[in-house]
Order: sequence, then structure tokens, then C-alpha cells
Amino acid sequence: MSDASAPGNPTSDAVRWTIVLAVVLTAVLEVLDSTIVNVALPQIQAAFGITNDQTVWILTSYIVASVVVMPLTGFFVRMIGRRRLIISAIVGFAAFSALCGLSWSVEIMVACRLGQGIFGAFLIPLSQSILFESFPKEKRGQAMAFFGLGVVVAPVLGPTLGALLTEYFSWRAVFYVNLPIAAFALAMMSGELKSEDTKRIKVDWVGLALMVGAIGCLQLMLDLGESRDWFASRLIQVAAVTMIGCAAAFVLRGWGKKDNIIDLSLFRDRSFAGANMAIMGFGVAMFGSIAILPLFVQGLLGYPVLDAGFLFIPRGIAGGISMVLTGSVLVTRFDPRKILFVGLILTGSGNILLGLLNLNAGFWDLAWPGVVSGLGMGLFFVPMSTLAFQNIGPDRQDEASGIYGVTRSLGSSIDIALVGWQVASRMQYHYATLASGITPFDAAARSWLAPLNLDPSSAEGAAQIAGQVQQQASLLAFQDAFLLTGIAAFLMLPVVLILQQPAANALPAMAH
Repeated sequence: MSDASAPGNPTSDAVRWTIVLAVVLTAVLEVLDSTIVNVALPQIQAAFGITNDQTVWILTSYIVASVVVMPLTGFFVRMIGRRRLIISAIVGFAAFSALCGLSWSVEIMVACRLGQGIFGAFLIPLSQSILFESFPKEKRGQAMAFFGLGVVVAPVLGPTLGALLTEYFSWRAVFYVNLPIAAFALAMMSGELKSEDTKRIKVDWVGLALMVGAIGCLQLMLDLGESRDWFASRLIQVAAVTMIGCAAAFVLRGWGKKDNIIDLSLFRDRSFAGANMAIMGFGVAMFGSIAILPLFVQGLLGYPVLDAGFLFIPRGIAGGISMVLTGSVLVTRFDPRKILFVGLILTGSGNILLGLLNLNAGFWDLAWPGVVSGLGMGLFFVPMSTLAFQNIGPDRQDEASGIYGVTRSLGSSIDIALVGWQVASRMQYHYATLASGITPFDAAARSWLAPLNLDPSSAEGAAQIAGQVQQQASLLAFQDAFLLTGIAAFLMLPVVLILQQPAANALPAMAH
């Protein structure tokens, strides 16, 4: 950052808002890529001729690399400096995005997605800390509102953009779209950042290995658990034992250790610890519902991919408006904890409304609950970040934001796996329950098949009944899953009580 833009100096508004735009675009690179690729997976699978298990690795390779590297943000900032790190991250992310688009095999694609995840992991934590230091306290609210607008709305609208690019261009376009965004962000940001002093740091290789082992094994379990019937698989059993062992050793060894690879003393602050707990639980409500909604409308209601993508636009607009209003007005006038309560209630209510829909639901029947959830989402993120970082000093912001980011990422992975397992298991339960009450002599079954001139005892009649039972079982399973995501939001309400009330002059810190 130029000296003029340092905190406390009379920086022009033009320079400050250039920084806002640059960091928003930088953060959008990472969060957009977490959802935009999902829509293109069927086309990628067909292009490479790969199985579902192989397709999953295209997603998981990015997530695993990101969650492993993100907590190391503060460590690398101290080692090479913030300017070098963020410029390297933008360039590296763009380069691997281009290579993903040029990939000719799934092996090359997975390797390039690993590279994307490694470099992309630094983008949001560094963008947050740069923006935090560029504005005086009285102007951080507006800046963080626009930052949050990009960070929160981008993953919501990612499926829409991915659907458009895939439909009218190619699956490769979902990777190429990162290049102009990266170039623009790099051009604006590089001129405003100054070089920083660096120092040689002794690497805690044991702590690093334990952290990588714990996070890597956890992510492996989440990615492959459902397809391998969870703990019936020896691989999942080994991964679980390794994860628990590495995590326990990492915490016991690193607690109070000054040169640990991650500063665990940050969790002694109850607001930071509570915020990490809340952001992980909130992922069930936010990411869980977003993950299964396309499956519900495309697989069960028969929506085409573009209509399924457009369904997220009202949610994204509502979330954006709510985010700007919260960051620029509400959080400076009300106790952030009260805003959090309202945000959680709205998010949970929107998801419960989705759980009340049936097979006759139209576009706006599906869109309005998303608007309610979007409003709640916007009311959640800025107050939560205000409370999370209120006691964290500037010298620890990079590391704290990295930990907060990996908690969100791991939380979203756990939550998506939990909701996916809920859909699959409840579908089996409801199918067995419904099918057990139907026999060839059932009067209702005979009445339903009569217009088709079929009989329950015939093969065609049995097939018709089985299809109807499967459809109804799927509907009930999705309803259960949506209700679960709504209840998850309400369960986070007591966690808000853990958070400390901010000082009267506290303002939004960093929204993720």
C-alpha cells in the first residue's frame, strides 16, 4: 500500500475506492470458483468420459488445497510480505485457471485445480486485511459492505453464471472467465501496495504435517463418505482415525507454543471462538440449502439448467441489498448481536418455507423463500465479522482471517456432506415406508392405475407405482433436508450469546 493510503493519512476517496474495487474483485475470484464449476460438471464428465467418483475429485482437489493452505496466510505474510503474496496469488490463480480451461484429461484437470486451490486460498484473507488497513474506522462500514456484497453474492450467483457460460459457450469458459477479472484486479491493486520488510521464520514442519494430515483426512472423509457408505469403508475408517489423531496432537502440541504454525491462542478470545463456531453452523443453513436446491428443481421438478440458475438471482439481489444496508447503516446503530438474531431467524424461516413446497411449486414459489434467506444471509455476515475480529490486533489480522476462512470452508464441506447424506438416507427411509403399504390388492393403487388400463399385479403397473413411490419419497427427503437447514439456523441462536458486546465505537472489521 502506498504511504498515502496508510491508515490515518489523508488518502483521497478515489484511491480508497480503487482499493475496494480491487479487493472485491480479488475475493470474487476465489468465492465464485467455489460454485461456478459445479454447473459444468456434467459437461466435463462427458468430455473426459469419466465416472462420478473421478468427477468429484475436480471439486475436492480445489477444496482440499484451499483449506490446507488458507490457515497459513499469516505465516506467509511474515515470510515474504503481503504485497508479494497477493500478487503471486492472483497471478498463480489466473495461470492455473487458464490451464484448467486447456486441460485434456482428468488427471491434468485435478492437478490444475490443486494449483487453483493453493493460490486461491490467500485471496480472501489478504483482501480483507488490506481493506481493513486502508480505511479509518469511521469509513470501514461502507467499504466492508461493498466487500461483503461481492463475497456473499458471488457464490450465490455462481450457478447462474456457470449455467449461462456452459449453455452458450463451453465448460472451459467457466475457467477462462477468471482471467479478465484477475487482470483488472491486479492492475488496480499493484499500484497501491508497498513492499514490506520480511524476516526469516523457522518453519514448524511437525505442526504443518499434523495440520495437513488432519484437514486432508477430514476433507477426504467428507468427499468420499457418501459414495463409500461412510464407516462401512476401510478407507473412511483409516481417514477418521488419522484425522482424530493428527488433530489431537496438533492442538495438544501447539497450545501455548509461540512458534506453532498456527497461533492457537487466538481461540482464547471468546468472540473469535464463538464466531468460528457460528460460521461453521451457519454453513448448514446457507451452503446446505444452496447445494441441494439445484438437485431438487432439476432432478425432481424437471427445471432446465438455465431456469435452475436463474432461481438464484432473487436470492443474490436480496442478499446484496441486505449486505449493503447492514454494513453502511444497521451495524453502526444497533447491537450487532441483535442483527445476528434477525439474520438467523430469516435464514431459517426461508429454508423452512422451501421444506413446505410440493411437486406443483412454480418458479416464484421457489424464489421467494430464497429472498427471505438472502435477506437473512446479508444480516449475518457483517455483524458476525464485526464481533469475530473486535479484539484482534492489526498484527494478527492476516492469521485470524485465514483461520476464519478455513473454518467457513471446512464448515461448508461438512454441511454439504451432512445435507447430502440426509437426502440419500431419508429417501431410502421414505421409499421403504411408502412401499410397505402398497400391495397388488390395494384399492387406492388399483384406482390410480385404472385410467391407464393397468393392474398393480402387472409388470407395467408395478413399474408405474414404483416410479410414483420413488418420486414421493424423493420429495419427502428434500423436504426433510430443507427443514434441517432451517433448524440449523435456529440452533445457532444460543451461540450468539457467547459473543461479547462490542464497544460503542466498534465498526465492521472483516466480512467473509
